[in-house]
Amino acid sequence: MGFLDFLLFPVYVLVFYYLFALQRKKLSNPTIKFYHKYGFWAKILGSFCITIFYGYLSSGDSTNLYYREGLNLYKHILQDSDNLQWLFKPGTEYPERLIASNSTRGYFSTESNVIIIKLVAIFSFLSFGRYMIINLFFSMLAFSGIWKLFCFFYELYPHLHKKIAIAVLFFPTVVFWSSGALKDPVCMAMLGWFTFSAYSVFVKRRWIPVYTVIMIASALMLVTVKPYILFAYVPFFIIFLVFANLGQVKNYLLRFVAFLLVGVASVIAFSAMAEKLNEEMGNLALEKLSESLVTQQTNFTQMADRAESSFSLGVEYDGESLGSLMQVAPAAINATLFRPYLWESRKISTLLSSLESLTLMFFFLFVLWKAGPFRFFLSLVKDPTVMYCFFFSVLFALFIGATTLNFGTLVRYKIPCMPFFLMALFLIYEKRPRKLKQPPTETKPLPAELTE
Repeated sequence: MGFLDFLLFPVYVLVFYYLFALQRKKLSNPTIKFYHKYGFWAKILGSFCITIFYGYLSSGDSTNLYYREGLNLYKHILQDSDNLQWLFKPGTEYPERLIASNSTRGYFSTESNVIIIKLVAIFSFLSFGRYMIINLFFSMLAFSGIWKLFCFFYELYPHLHKKIAIAVLFFPTVVFWSSGALKDPVCMAMLGWFTFSAYSVFVKRRWIPVYTVIMIASALMLVTVKPYILFAYVPFFIIFLVFANLGQVKNYLLRFVAFLLVGVASVIAFSAMAEKLNEEMGNLALEKLSESLVTQQTNFTQMADRAESSFSLGVEYDGESLGSLMQVAPAAINATLFRPYLWESRKISTLLSSLESLTLMFFFLFVLWKAGPFRFFLSLVKDPTVMYCFFFSVLFALFIGATTLNFGTLVRYKIPCMPFFLMALFLIYEKRPRKLKQPPTETKPLPAELTE
């Protein structure tokens, strides 16, 4: 990254601003226009910051793997147009002679890595191969999907637009980690597009052919990059779609029973699908989950000396019993949602994440106190949106917290569930019981003789 990156960056920002401004002109709602404009600028800031972070402060997959190999593929295509074929072939067929570094050779065996390398190569043709501009392209891709996620929640709760914007558009962790040449921006983009498209097809019944194609394409991309996101998300989203079409069901007990039945059926269906994708799921494959937990927790002590961001859950999982998994669950969920703690921060990036996690913890406790434990959990049954947002975020937090024992990785991996967890809290807080304000009592005028 050099002077040319900083010279081109404002030029490309203006181009994207013009393109998104054209889209904004089609919006008639001034509230939507406002958030579209400032959501865009939040992503521009995120793109710039993550470029500085990886370019000057901390190396990682963004520069050492995806950008290096993507730029290398781009240069090979420029030298010989026959190399264009490698954009369309699986990574296992990628010739070793074209790999830039021996240290990245093994990554080509996993398609989830190769797809990001290919995207970097494609964006390089539009950005002269400049790292800062490529990050900007990834950031804008993420913004397209994050914006659709905002529109989805806004259609459901337009009066909560400020809270939705905080949860979806301006949550610091999501803004930052969905802005660079990584898997995370692609996942956030696809998750947003999948959610809005499925809602449009199955609930709103609008532009069904178009949104069906987008929904399928988004799902396929998620399955390629990080399939565990889709497997954790879809069962609870199906529950939401069912209740959205059966809104007349007012009986809370019937809702809860239906929730269990649909949830179990969805989990069984997607577990069957997951068996065919275990190799792509890597560390988070269902069959490999127990082995991963045991291995990582056993090696924690050895890792701690070499990785200052490593941590322990404080609970050991035996890899077999359900009871042991239940013991791990609270610590894993807590790690994803509320860690790192302030005293666990050893870097500036970790310190910022810990401040955010601390704020989220205080807000969670505040909502729990205001709503009361009973009404808090009752809200999960009464409102299908709260139900699906909360249970998805908690299940996802369990997967990520149990298998990611490094804060540097954890803060990236957890971003898909953060908007949903915060939205669940906002909705529960809005539905809390409120005390009615007593009208002011009328004061009778004093008798005339007392006023003289």
